[in-house]
Amino acid sequence: MTTPSPGLRERKKQATREALREAALRLAVERGPEQVRVEDIAEAAGVSPRTYNNYFASREQAIVSAVTADREARIAAAVAARPAEVRLADAVTEAVVEQYTTTDERGHRALLLITSQTALRDAFLDSTAGMEPPLAAVIAERLDDAPGHTARVLAASVAAAVRIALEGWLSTAGNAEAVEGFGAGGLVVPSGSLSGRLRTALAPLAPAFDAAEQNVKR
Repeated sequence: MTTPSPGLRERKKQATREALREAALRLAVERGPEQVRVEDIAEAAGVSPRTYNNYFASREQAIVSAVTADREARIAAAVAARPAEVRLADAVTEAVVEQYTTTDERGHRALLLITSQTALRDAFLDSTAGMEPPLAAVIAERLDDAPGHTARVLAASVAAAVRIALEGWLSTAGNAEAVEGFGAGGLVVPSGSLSGRLRTALAPLAPAFDAAEQNVKR
């Protein structure tokens, strides 16, 4: 089935959101996050502060969005793309790890800021909640869970596990040196990699995913 192209209005909204993300990150890198005002970001993106507030509630949200942009949808899409014979717990874990440990130069710059600013770390942690709705929809389809109750519980649990993993990582990676260790194995910190923390946090959910899949097969 072909996904319909977004209309002009949606494309304009997406372009505005991307312009705000880019402006927020650029200004934060140039000046330091604490020296950037919402008015500055809006002006750099060519919109009014009022328009800015339609997209982001704070400067921290905009900066963090530079690294988390569309991650929720990509995680859900990665799970949906896995073959049906792949264990759901494995599909979710691999999708989460891949999306949280793969970043480009823009994302790398944002992570350097995030690990050194308390307000940015908090916004980064809060962003994990955004994965719940799209992930729940994909899990519900996989489990044939029409009401979606089981899928919602599982997706919420995944979001909580990811947040816990990130909290542990950020507590030891509260400096730029940790992020400079970024490589194929993920964001490396003295106590281990981010990928390892994510896998450890998600592991206790595997029995719940397995039980849900078993119910579908009955």
